Amino acid sequence: MDKTLLKGLAVLEAVMETEDRVQTIESLASRVGLTRSNTHRTLQTLMHAGFVTKDGEGGSYRGGIRLFELAARQLAHLDVRRLATPFMRALADKTGETVHLSVLDGFDVVYVDKIDSAMPIRAYSMIGGRAPAYAVATGKALLAHQPEDYVDGLTGHMIRHTPATLVSVPVLKEELRKVVRNGYAINRGEWREGVGGVAVTIFNCLDQVVAAVGISGPLDRLTPAKMKAWSLDVKKCAHEISKNLGHDETALN
Repeated sequence: MDKTLLKGLAVLEAVMETEDRVQTIESLASRVGLTRSNTHRTLQTLMHAGFVTKDGEGGSYRGGIRLFELAARQLAHLDVRRLATPFMRALADKTGETVHLSVLDGFDVVYVDKIDSAMPIRAYSMIGGRAPAYAVATGKALLAHQPEDYVDGLTGHMIRHTPATLVSVPVLKEELRKVVRNGYAINRGEWREGVGGVAVTIFNCLDQVVAAVGISGPLDRLTPAKMKAWSLDVKKCAHEISKNLGHDETALN
């Protein structure tokens, strides 16, 4: 094990304790069993990384904004997964297709929840699995709400997985503009040949994109006409999840 990392985590946990109002180097060193100099070095590193801050010269140490940011992201992901379940089930029952709940991690989506289709032929995926965001519907729904320079970061990293995969950033950007206009994203067999999907973004109370929900299945069933028709139900599902996360959305796109 990395002892330096473990010491840092021990100091961070001690900083976050609320038993003492004043968290000095001495009190923290005593709590974690380190020397004053070792505790000071660890605190300086944590402050540099934004995990700890200090209230003025000789003041108390407390948790930094970076801790809040990480906790807020994690809570958003956990909340959306819990709140999304009944709406995902309703969408799965109505469409008969596999329903995915995804979050963006770099240039990939991670499937944080799913409900499998009862159909004998269905989309294959697994909770915790990844897919390139530019090649799946939930990924494109999420990318459509990222800054332009974020999407520019895909330059040179787009791999052709099927004949339908988009491998050009300018072409992808045009696709993402359509996603914003239409209010939903489509995958036309770009990740797995013959498998497509429709997805819509989910927002929290701060009007931030936290996830995307979508259906996927064989293109034999999810024809262009069928995807357009089902997009209304996917929008409704995303809208209900967003509303339960506190998002103030007056109307569906």
